[in-house]
Amino acid sequence: QVQLVESGGGLVQTGGSLRVSCAASGRTFSGYSMGWFRQAPGKEREFVAAISWSGSTTYFADSVKGRFTISRDNAKNTVYLQMNSLKPEDTAVYYCAALLGLPRMTTGGYDYWGQGTQVTVSS
Repeated sequence: QVQLVESGGGLVQTGGSLRVSCAASGRTFSGYSMGWFRQAPGKEREFVAAISWSGSTTYFADSVKGRFTISRDNAKNTVYLQMNSLKPEDTAVYYCAALLGLPRMTTGGYDYWGQGTQVTVSS
């Protein structure tokens, strides 16, 4: 089992920045790709970003490319999502997820999920 705990969400104005973190515990973090997803009220959960175990491969949704970055610190068992130039449409609950193997841009295949952290961007 891998337990994931997100933190760092909050309220920010349009154009602002926020960094959310996801700390993993339990089984070894080694070999796990990590993904960030988000879900706004009344909408399906959608892919935001993903990163391979080594950090050498990253993927981003078109809607966040150039604004968001994903990184990880394997020594700390933590993955980060840096969000810049935030827009009201970025408002959602942000979830991190872990996948043993190559990263994916879909919710399917991720083995473990966190409980989510709320990000609200005011206009």
